[in-house]
Amino acid sequence: MTSRRRAATAPAALTCGAALLVGIACTGSTAAAGASDGGEGDLAHKSAQQISDEALHQLVGAQSLRLRTSTSADPTKLDLTLDRAGNCTGAVSKGDLGRVELVKRGNQVWMKPDAAFWKSQLPGSKGDEAAAKYKDTFLHGTTRDPFLRGLSEACDLKAFQKSAAGPDEEQPPPGAPSPSVTPTLTKGRPTTHEGARVLPVIKKADGAVQTLYVAIDGKHYPVKLTAEADHQSATILLSNYGTPVSDRTPAPGHTADISALEDLMQGSQESESA
Repeated sequence: MTSRRRAATAPAALTCGAALLVGIACTGSTAAAGASDGGEGDLAHKSAQQISDEALHQLVGAQSLRLRTSTSADPTKLDLTLDRAGNCTGAVSKGDLGRVELVKRGNQVWMKPDAAFWKSQLPGSKGDEAAAKYKDTFLHGTTRDPFLRGLSEACDLKAFQKSAAGPDEEQPPPGAPSPSVTPTLTKGRPTTHEGARVLPVIKKADGAVQTLYVAIDGKHYPVKLTAEADHQSATILLSNYGTPVSDRTPAPGHTADISALEDLMQGSQESESA
């Protein structure tokens, strides 16, 4: 896998996560609200659509949060705490192809690859040598660097919120046929997620099932979204709303310039073409 492709995995995973949220928020009808509390708190007398809308409102208004994503279709996983200023800290992993710790503050970016990353990027002994040389070392640069810019796009909470909000609904032109199937949201039974009470909001359409879990107590944040379709599944976890991103950055003694990675990559490509 080339460095350019590696950089693209994080924003791609982030975009897919936002797309899942759009899918469950944009529907045409909703099941009626229940008549009793049933453990749903003040969500008991709200429809599934109203609950989904409230959760989306809380998401797009968040100043910071923790985002975790995973999917059965791709080994890429995100675990990032990010804010609307574009700061973040966390990790991007790609299964057997390695894991990168990521810190972004303003336009400054630090990444710390693990041994598996180096070995997946550099052939033979070069990968082993780089893994040993840069063990516990952050590679540092700015968003002017193409690789770091691509990797750190996952830190853009504003972009994630904009994607989650989705485009404004457009009315079909007069005389246009109505959709054959209008997705309907329904409420599931209250359950718990990471120790907190949540209410599932379920959407089924075209063989796909999406479930949004909304916090019952306090602010009605969306805390989990699952999607299943074509024998594949995806999960988004959202937490730590309003918790500031740590402003700690790696010490200069534990960093190296990002050019070290670029030099190694270029040397590897020249060796392969020779």
